[in-house]
Amino acid sequence: MIPIAHRVVRAGRGRLAVWRLLNSTRGWGGTHTPLDDVHWALERIRAQLPPSTPIGLIGHSLGGRAAILSSGEANVRNVVALAPWLHPRDGDVDASGCRVLFVHGSADRVASPHRALAAAERLSRTARVGVIRVDHGGHAMVRRHRTFDGLAAGFTAATLLDKAPKDSRGALARILADVSFATI
Repeated sequence: MIPIAHRVVRAGRGRLAVWRLLNSTRGWGGTHTPLDDVHWALERIRAQLPPSTPIGLIGHSLGGRAAILSSGEANVRNVVALAPWLHPRDGDVDASGCRVLFVHGSADRVASPHRALAAAERLSRTARVGVIRVDHGGHAMVRRHRTFDGLAAGFTAATLLDKAPKDSRGALARILADVSFATI
């Protein structure tokens, strides 16, 4: 996630701040989950910023799940879920006013792209949702890391700063223009 954080900073040209959250526990089976960590972090971030400052969340795998489930939180304006590990019902969130981007590799063998699509469809009842499938992209996002990183940074800058993406005809531009699905 560090390369993505650097890309977000560059895309924001000094207008976006980045906080990196390390989960206090691994997995989702205990009483404390990554979702609890996101709520904790959002409280601290909101305490440092003016009240109406928009917040964007980017998460990978279970971090993507935590970001999706936090999409309805106060001030959260955008979410990027990279190869999110989801249950289909994880899309049952009132994310009104939030833009959400799911980015999933076609070769992901860890997190189900079908579950992500089901969650995206459910979430689209309350939020503006786009899905980009990255051909030959795996769960670790190593093979096409520049694509995953660029989509996360570009979407975050575009939605938080109202900034058009560099490629006005690319997949990200189409998603921002309310096309719901694209493949690259």
